[in-house]
Amino acid sequence: MRPENDTRISEFYLLGLSKEPALQPLIFGLFLSMYLITVFGNFLIILAVSLEPYLQTPMYFFLSNLSFGDICFTSTTIPKMLHNIWMKRKAITYEGCIIQMYFFLLFATLDMLLLTVMAYDRFVAICHPLHYTVIMKPLLCGLLVLASWIMSALNSLLQSIMVLWLSFCTDLEIPHFFCEINQVIQLACSDTSLNDMVLYFAAGVYGGASLTGILYSYSKIVSSIRRISSVRGKYKAFSTCASHLSVVSIFYCTAFGVYLSSSATHSSHSSAVASVMYTVVTPMLNPFIYSLRNKDIKRALRRITGMAAM
Repeated sequence: MRPENDTRISEFYLLGLSKEPALQPLIFGLFLSMYLITVFGNFLIILAVSLEPYLQTPMYFFLSNLSFGDICFTSTTIPKMLHNIWMKRKAITYEGCIIQMYFFLLFATLDMLLLTVMAYDRFVAICHPLHYTVIMKPLLCGLLVLASWIMSALNSLLQSIMVLWLSFCTDLEIPHFFCEINQVIQLACSDTSLNDMVLYFAAGVYGGASLTGILYSYSKIVSSIRRISSVRGKYKAFSTCASHLSVVSIFYCTAFGVYLSSSATHSSHSSAVASVMYTVVTPMLNPFIYSLRNKDIKRALRRITGMAAM
C-alpha cells in the first residue's frame, strides 16, 4: 500500500551512516576530526596565498578559491551531522533540507568547474609559456571564477526549485547523513520523471564538459612535455601540474566509485558510506596534496606557522 500523501511536511529524518548506538561516539569523533583538519588545512592554503607576494599568480588564485569551496562544501553537511549525533536526534527541517541540498549542489559543482579552470591554467602555462602572462590576466582569472560561481548557482537553484514542486509521502526517512538530492526525490509521492531527467542531464552536461575539458588540457600538456628534449625540463613541466592531476584523479575516481557502488549494490546505505570519500575525505586531502608536492606552498606554510609560534 502506497504511503499517504502529505504536502505539508515539516521535517525529514536523516538516518546517518549507522543505526548502532555504540558506533555513534566513534563516528562523531572521526568526522569531527576530519572536519577540523579540512577547515584548518584549507584555511592555511587561503592564508598562505593571501599573505605571500610570490603566490599571487593565477594558479594559486584558483587554488585559494578551491580551498574556500572545499571548506564550504564540507560545512554544508558535517556540522548538521555532528549536531544530530550529539543531540541524539535525526530530524532536519524541510526548509533546512532544501537549503542544505542547494548549497551542497552549489559547492560540489563549483569544485568540479574550478578543477577544470585549473586544468586550463596548466595547459596555458605549459603549452603557451611565452604568452601565459598575456592570456591569464587578472581580469580573465576573475571572470573564470565568477562564471564558475554563476553556473554552479544556476544549477543548484534549478534543482532545488524543482524539488520544491514535489509532494512527499509520510515516509520521510532519508538513508543518508545529509539531504542528498537523489534520495530526497525518491521519497516523493508525485511524479519525479522531470526531476530525474533534469538531474541526470545536468550531471551529464556539467560533469561531461568538465571531464572533457580536463582530459583535453592534459592531452595537450602530455604532448608538449614529450617534445621537451631534456629529462629535467620534462620533470619540471610535469611537477607544475602533478598536484592538480592528483586532486582531479581523487575527485573523479571517488565520484565515479560512489555511482558505481550504488548502481551495483542498489543499497542506499552503501551509497551513503561511499559518498564519505568525495564529501569529506577528498576536501581533507587537497591541502596535503598541494602542500606536500609544492615547494612554494611549503615555504609559505613554514613562514606562517613560524609567525604564529612567535
